Amino acid sequence: MAALADKQPTSTPLFMIARLTFLAMAMTFALTLGGCDAVTALMADPKVAQRIADSKAIGSACRHGLRSIEDCYALNEKASKAAVFDGWKEMDQYMRDNKIEGVASKAEKPPQPIEEIIDEKAGDSVAKPKPGASKAKPKSSEKPADKTAN
Repeated sequence: MAALADKQPTSTPLFMIARLTFLAMAMTFALTLGGCDAVTALMADPKVAQRIADSKAIGSACRHGLRSIEDCYALNEKASKAAVFDGWKEMDQYMRDNKIEGVASKAEKPPQPIEEIIDEKAGDSVAKPKPGASKAKPKSSEKPADKTAN
């Protein structure tokens, strides 16, 4: 029996120490990142994140340009409405906190849509503008009609 006692190692083998160290590091890493919100942001599609950031910037610019949120939605139909509203709201709070006045937009509002009335008897369609709508300007590629022709 004395021979068996002499053969037992008095120190822990190196692989056991390495294994325990690795497990401790893995557990620490998992617990640290488990509560981190940035992990989901790192895994998100960068195009989606860029689209949301662009929409927030659009909302901020609309608020700074003294546009209503409804006008902002109408002018930027492809942008996410939730992100546009977040950007508009953040800019509104920032402007109130810092007493910043907005800058009036110099761009014209988009023309109202033209209502098209179709006469079934004649088969012709007649475009009739809505009341209060401004007339749309012809494109540069379109030439005005010659009034001298019959």
